[in-house]
Amino acid sequence: MVSSAMIKICGISTEETADAVTNAHADMIGFVFFPKSPRHVSVKQAKELADHVRGKTKIVALTVNMDDAGLREISEVIAPDVFQLHGSESPERCAEIREIFGIPVMKAFGISCAEDLEAVQAYIPFVDRLLFDAKPPKNSDIPGGNGVSFDWKLLQGLELGKPIMLSGGLGPENVREALAISGVHAVDVSSGVEREKGVKDIELIKAFVREARSVAE
Repeated sequence: MVSSAMIKICGISTEETADAVTNAHADMIGFVFFPKSPRHVSVKQAKELADHVRGKTKIVALTVNMDDAGLREISEVIAPDVFQLHGSESPERCAEIREIFGIPVMKAFGISCAEDLEAVQAYIPFVDRLLFDAKPPKNSDIPGGNGVSFDWKLLQGLELGKPIMLSGGLGPENVREALAISGVHAVDVSSGVEREKGVKDIELIKAFVREARSVAE
């Protein structure tokens, strides 16, 4: 039986690569609203791309400690299916965003050891999905898309009552191993399908989805 792993391709910024995501039948497409990221898009850019793919894949808006005004603009202009909160948002802030905008929330956490998973507990009632990413390198000022991974064994048998997505250092060459070792059923990739920082590669997107879909349960 073939696993129906959920796949998110994040940091899309061109129509060509957005088409690659939908043609490969990835479940989610992510747009990054964080100026320090090489994958940052303006709301105007994201609206054009979101309108282009709407109905073919779920639209995820990645933000980092954004205020209500910024979130409201994204909500009204782009109408994302999910807000991905990739900053230091508190459980209360996650609950507030969910309540104000009525959009499901996926909260990202940087993981490097088992103790990091303890902080997740307080968020569980207030979010719809948990995303586990590697902690960024010490010299990085962006919280994700750094191309580093963590020990996937930390997620084995983890039952938190909310769906889990694995991110960090994934690519076509290791996504099958990551799914098998972690036991999760959803993966997120950004830098792992790029030919250079911030520039997605269509063939790598295809290869990533193909490899993730090929994992047998």
